[in-house]
Amino acid sequence: MTILVVGSARVDAGKTTFTTGLLARIDGVGFKPRAGNDYWFDHDDYRRAVEAGRLYGKDAKRLAAASRGDWKPESLNPVHRLWRPSPGPDTGLVGTARREFVCDRVGDSFVVNANADVPESARANLSLADADRVTTVDELDAVTRSRHLPAFERLAEQIRETKRAVVESYGDIAVPTSDVEFDAVAVVEPGRMTAYRGDRFLRARSVASGSARDGRLEAHVSDVTDPIDPEAVVSLPALGGEERTAPERVDEAYAEAYDALLDLT
Repeated sequence: MTILVVGSARVDAGKTTFTTGLLARIDGVGFKPRAGNDYWFDHDDYRRAVEAGRLYGKDAKRLAAASRGDWKPESLNPVHRLWRPSPGPDTGLVGTARREFVCDRVGDSFVVNANADVPESARANLSLADADRVTTVDELDAVTRSRHLPAFERLAEQIRETKRAVVESYGDIAVPTSDVEFDAVAVVEPGRMTAYRGDRFLRARSVASGSARDGRLEAHVSDVTDPIDPEAVVSLPALGGEERTAPERVDEAYAEAYDALLDLT
């Protein structure tokens, strides 16, 4: 059984909270192929990881803690991007205004934007000396083909071999990894979960027109869901902080949504 969890909004859709509760329900393993955080806006999370010589975000950490077995966040999240604010209208290397791509962790190594202002703490604590350095979109695309894509392919194989897997997307991207079949898809937004059959969702993704974002052509959730009907729509109650961080309590609160989703598998 493999389930995809996506969000209807770029940020704060509630995907990770929903995923951790679902992992508690099915005793599964959660994967997040791609993630990122911001040196400024996610500074506590950044410092916690980088001071240990690592780079990962709070979402991957929560998935690792909620998953069956003993996992490091990096094992479930092979590619993590570090951003930092960039004033001015320049869209930078990957086409995002007011936001500068600093570096990617790909597996256990790094790719650095040679034009970026790399924080001193990252230079001091991360293994950046031997990192690939890119200055143009073409160079980044070449490194993506040689480094990122093989990492995603290895993760896809790991997902396929996992009996009960939940894959969480990033932002509002419809499908975060290729070569994986999903039994069911949960689209999460504040206050609601919409469930789709995996085969219908993936067929709709195959014909959806993507749009350029961050240097990639991607289909967003609305591109996929607009032409297809859901199998179920279930309300999600608002949760307090203690509930959100306890997967078993999320499972209890979202039980109706999980029942509807798992009926599709």
